[in-house]
Amino acid sequence: MTEIKSPEHQLFREINSIWLPPPDLTVSQWADQFRRIPPEASAEPGVWRTSRAEYQREIMDAISNPLVERVIVMTAAQVGKTEILLNVIGYFIDQEPSPILVLQPTLDMGQSFSKDRLDPMIRDTSALHGKIKEARSRDSGNTIMHKKFLGGHVTISATNSPVSLASRPIRVLLCDEVDRYPPSAGEEGDPLTLAVKRTQNFWNRRIVWVSTPTLLQTSRIWKGFDVSSQEEWCVPCPTCGEYQPFSWEQIAFKDLPEPVMKCVKCGAVHNEVEWKAGQERGKWIAKNPDQTKIRGFHMNAFASPWATWAGLVKDYEEAFRNGEESLKGWWNTALGLPYENTAGAIEAEALESHREEYPAELPDGVLVLTCGVDTQDDRLECEVVGWGVGHESWGIEYRVFYGDPGLKEVWQALDDFLSKTWSYSNGDKLGLGCVCIDSAGHFTDEVYRFCKPRARRNIFAIVGRGREGMPSVSKPSRNNRRHVVLFTLGVTTIKGTLFSRLKVENRGAGYCHFPLDVKRNHRGYDAVYFKGLVSERMVVKRVKGRDTITWEPRSPGIRNEPLDTRVYATGALELLNPNFEAHRKRRNRKADTVPMPKLKLPEIQTHSDEPKAPEVSKPAVKRKVSSGSGGFIRRGLRM
Repeated sequence: MTEIKSPEHQLFREINSIWLPPPDLTVSQWADQFRRIPPEASAEPGVWRTSRAEYQREIMDAISNPLVERVIVMTAAQVGKTEILLNVIGYFIDQEPSPILVLQPTLDMGQSFSKDRLDPMIRDTSALHGKIKEARSRDSGNTIMHKKFLGGHVTISATNSPVSLASRPIRVLLCDEVDRYPPSAGEEGDPLTLAVKRTQNFWNRRIVWVSTPTLLQTSRIWKGFDVSSQEEWCVPCPTCGEYQPFSWEQIAFKDLPEPVMKCVKCGAVHNEVEWKAGQERGKWIAKNPDQTKIRGFHMNAFASPWATWAGLVKDYEEAFRNGEESLKGWWNTALGLPYENTAGAIEAEALESHREEYPAELPDGVLVLTCGVDTQDDRLECEVVGWGVGHESWGIEYRVFYGDPGLKEVWQALDDFLSKTWSYSNGDKLGLGCVCIDSAGHFTDEVYRFCKPRARRNIFAIVGRGREGMPSVSKPSRNNRRHVVLFTLGVTTIKGTLFSRLKVENRGAGYCHFPLDVKRNHRGYDAVYFKGLVSERMVVKRVKGRDTITWEPRSPGIRNEPLDTRVYATGALELLNPNFEAHRKRRNRKADTVPMPKLKLPEIQTHSDEPKAPEVSKPAVKRKVSSGSGGFIRRGLRM
């Protein structure tokens, strides 16, 4: 007999279902049951399967474990870190509604995460339908950076916004790419510390740090992992069954048809397919098993189903050829390990061995010239540097112009020097592509007056900033008393790059050449220059509760102008961002004169109350226009 259900009975069942506790699911179980991967967010759209990358299961389930307070995930790229965070967000919206904060390094990254990853996940996952309203009006509770649902919200914030880090209590804190966070959120202090304080009201809080590591000396994720359970993803040996992580030290590839890994116990050698076949039986093994409140997970890209061993080895060989800076990036993104930077541990005598006799003023490998100028109270010092493919560099000429920079004669001498060209062995000539002049110190006005009418020649005023994490070159500004185009150089970043290149021993990408004056050309590269070039060392200091990279003098009394001028010349190259391949093709055609890149600077208004710039006694060298550069100059300085 068919049961007849009255409207009252149906209503009772619907009300009763609201009060029933949710099913006892872990994050991975929830994802396997409900999660759908949007087509615009993945090359493998459709039903989520945790078994596709089995190592993700324990990470996700640790976050939903009530006995675990913090989870630290230090991994390589291409292992699914973002998908883990999305599954956690979906789980807490659906199963344990709570206030959630997703902390991103920058506002742009936060907006991209919301629009490109979070919104499609909410749209395509049926368990979340109706829990967050569509973003159709201002009062919908659904904006790019803030999404409300019954029992909580998802707020996406940037680390450079101290206001957003000081409001709203948070139960679930998800910190993405923590090694890219700035040292301080405005003037408020460490953004991670500020964010964690917002979870103090919840006894059942969850704090998750996820990141690819950077430098060992300053890596936040490494320090978090160091106090955790320190778990490694391990798989059994196909021969003896010994569990072990995918280890770069055990992988061989030289003169082999494909990369292989050797077992640490039995010595058996197996290829990628054979080792990865054991991932379904893989497990996390902790070095600190007694640490149960802070779970830490590390794995490299050799375990990823989205990366091949052959591809990773190819990337390594290319990074090795390109020098330490590229190798550092590979170490971080492929091995998921912090890189120990030994910048500053270079002796002047070692660099003197890089000196060689040039066949002409310019070696054939030089494609672009830049210059850095440092201002002192009684002189101007400058260096012209030649650049080639792979940022291989040649010191061309180091000059000092003695005299009071308050006098126009000193600036006239500098202008004459910056207007000259240098010759190749076949007679071709090359002029300066870009010049950066330090405007800090006692002669700021003089630098501004010199640079303003010469911006069309790519001669720019700069100011150096030593804050860690700054880009090499920041967007230009005219917010100064002379309304001059002013660039900010991240000197801490540039010095790290420079010292990495100075340590390159093999000629090619990144290698630094210097001239040997056997013919007494007086290029300026003597013992004093080399001591000045390595006059500083990188140190790590505790600033506002966080380890921060700074540069300090190695010895008192050694002048650092050679270092500063090389930093400014490097910044000029970053500003110019030339197309080296285009320049090389042009050189191969043996043009009479290699032209300067085209400028797209807006007109600069001359103020009647400004002193006139020093007059130039001879006209600048005429050069044809080129489209071979791609930095701020090519795009134009549009404010």
